[in-house]
Amino acid sequence: MNEQYPSQLLEKAVSEFSKLPGVGRKTALRLVLHLLRQDRHTVESFGQSVIRLKNEVKYCRKCHNISDTDLCNLCADPRRDASQVCVVENVRDVMAVEATQQYHGLYHVLGGVISPMDGVGPADLQIDSLVERVKSGEVKEVILALSTTIEGDSTNFFISRKLHGMPVKITVIARGIAMGDELEYTDEVTLGRSILYRTPYETPNL
Repeated sequence: MNEQYPSQLLEKAVSEFSKLPGVGRKTALRLVLHLLRQDRHTVESFGQSVIRLKNEVKYCRKCHNISDTDLCNLCADPRRDASQVCVVENVRDVMAVEATQQYHGLYHVLGGVISPMDGVGPADLQIDSLVERVKSGEVKEVILALSTTIEGDSTNFFISRKLHGMPVKITVIARGIAMGDELEYTDEVTLGRSILYRTPYETPNL
């Protein structure tokens, strides 16, 4: 049975909100009605923040993390260990690792993992720029911190092959994270220990 909306404007707003991941039409309706109860300034501020986010946000030219400037705060921080680069799938994973307070190096955000089923290949990810960072000579250790999924493991393997023969140590986070788990949903203690007790990455036999 189709929902009957008293206003086309309301229906349009609900349709737009329901496009967000994890937001069904009932939740979208609740969010829209909440905004309607707010004063004009609050709603305009909400809308402008989203527009500014889309128009003004940048991606760090070095690690590809979301940033307000060309070089993100982490890459620009001289206290970070530039010899270590933690390779993660997305910005949420950077936030998850940072929350552990157990890692003090830099990051490299791939923008996804290799997934042929989803049409995502190596060329769609920031792998070549990682290789260039390693070639610069400053990076001494690459920490593979991708989700423990088939796609994550395949991406680990591809990266290890690209870095083969280069003077860099390749490690992988400890398997305190269950197989199939997404990094961002792992609790901070488990993730922190996985970073601390990382192990050398062993390339699977072909």
